[in-house]
Amino acid sequence: MVTVDQYARVRRAHREGLSIRALAQQFHHSRRKIREILATPEPKPYVRLNPPPSLVDPFKPTIDAILAGDETAPRKQRHTASKLWRRLQQEHGYRGGYERVRLYVRERQRHLRETFIPLDQDPGQRLEADFGHIYVDFPEGRKQIPVLMVTWAYSNCPLAIAVPTERTEAILHGLVEAFTFFGCVPREVWWDNPTTVAPHLFKGRQRQLNARYQALASHYNFEPLFCMVRRPQEKPRVEGRVQFLQQDWATPVPRVKDLAELNADLRVCCLRDRERTQAGQTQTIGQRFECERVKALSLPERAFDPCLAQPAKVDKYQTVRFDSNSYSVPRPYAFSTVTVKGYVERVAIVAGDQVIAQHPRSYAHGVQVLDPLHYLVTLGRKPAALDHANVYRHWQLPAVFGELRSDLERRHGATAGARQYIRVLQLLAEHPVTRVERAIALSHTGPGYDVEAILRHSRRAAEPKDHTAALALEPCQALVTAVQVPLPNLRQFDVLLSGTLEVNHARDQHALVEEQPETVASADHPCRVREAGTRGGDGQRELRAVPAAPDRTGGGGTGGQCAEGPHQTSDFPGAQGFRYLRLRGDACPQ
Repeated sequence: MVTVDQYARVRRAHREGLSIRALAQQFHHSRRKIREILATPEPKPYVRLNPPPSLVDPFKPTIDAILAGDETAPRKQRHTASKLWRRLQQEHGYRGGYERVRLYVRERQRHLRETFIPLDQDPGQRLEADFGHIYVDFPEGRKQIPVLMVTWAYSNCPLAIAVPTERTEAILHGLVEAFTFFGCVPREVWWDNPTTVAPHLFKGRQRQLNARYQALASHYNFEPLFCMVRRPQEKPRVEGRVQFLQQDWATPVPRVKDLAELNADLRVCCLRDRERTQAGQTQTIGQRFECERVKALSLPERAFDPCLAQPAKVDKYQTVRFDSNSYSVPRPYAFSTVTVKGYVERVAIVAGDQVIAQHPRSYAHGVQVLDPLHYLVTLGRKPAALDHANVYRHWQLPAVFGELRSDLERRHGATAGARQYIRVLQLLAEHPVTRVERAIALSHTGPGYDVEAILRHSRRAAEPKDHTAALALEPCQALVTAVQVPLPNLRQFDVLLSGTLEVNHARDQHALVEEQPETVASADHPCRVREAGTRGGDGQRELRAVPAAPDRTGGGGTGGQCAEGPHQTSDFPGAQGFRYLRLRGDACPQ
């Protein structure tokens, strides 16, 4: 076959004056070929004028009928070229090769392939969302992680968020994080048709939405839209971004310790991608996104609560069920109805408008997630559970707690020591572990640990900082209690009181002569006892008379009261030998 280069050399030699005979001798071609080269500037493509008949020609109507029947068959159960070739061999006696069948099927399907019209999106109008999957190396091994990818249609500005699952709460969490990250809200959010967002599909683009996703759309005021079934090309931006995530951001396989670190790395990749200029554009992705931010909707005053909420009844084990798992609540809320809120990473239990318990979210099946602090009240009545309940057997506490229990059981016995130890554990309901741990260390003396001192230390440490200095005096408590303070001699008060009564009696007898009989119960009556105070003209405050009972015990009776003798004594805490006056109305001194 003569090449274009040979054509050019023959034509240049003929231009310099060589004849056709000379050109034929020089380039080793026939004179007919030289004339053909001189007539056309380049060789003509090879065309077979009379191709031999193909073995597949008689079977083309059969192939067309099979492919026509595939149009009503399920998408993943249609004939491939290899399947067609085997059927032609087994059912129709075809003796040709596979390549002939493949070329004919490809040529026929070329005319049936769908074509599209290029679309342009307005700034701030449309956000596309989809899930991709990548493998990540964690300390416990390699796992496949779902990643929520959202992309603006105009600027192609992305955000990738790794989540534990593809459930509804993960979608709610991801979109709330995305709106906060972008600082604005699109007017439309496009999905394909996940059942977690659109559980029921109707004719055309009509969908029945998940109630929580509909609440999200109402909160942020965007329109939830969906692609036609099996038409992911209607959201091409995010489809390309998922492939870019897998082949660029997740290659090589990321090595992280947890999802938080993975999300931090993905966010760095998203911010760095804003500096890139796409093919066919003159502005960077970040510059085009600023145009979207101006046209998009603003964020509401408060963010949406991305959770699934459902009512639940607390059972006798102080637990509520959520997503096939049990979560504990404090003892006061047993047998009541509460609301369980399931987030991506935690579960919150609400009674009224108060969060009464929070637990890390478990994605296992049939697991009990229990907080030991919720059972401390019940533990006081059932101390045997300390060794027979997993919630306490698996409770990880500092080593000093184990030393405390061993010491208490050695000194008081197994049962009494366990009860004393439970009293210390119950402090953890009000105080942090570090505070109780420090109180245990401060209470250690020669014989062992003192539970009362632990309680006292913990409560004093919780007081305002001005009172915490008293903790430093605790080691000196033994020295302080050894100091003996002499008690006051209260007999001197009795002598003083007797003299005062005599003076008052002599002074008031003169007043009684001038007063009328109904003034017997006046404030200056000798049966009234005055003490220092702020009321009265003489700077004294009177004590109201207590009616004396017939049995002289102080109950019942209507008469006035006065001192009765002889004086009786009564032991009073902290004042041994303290004397008091029993007053009666019928024994007033005259």
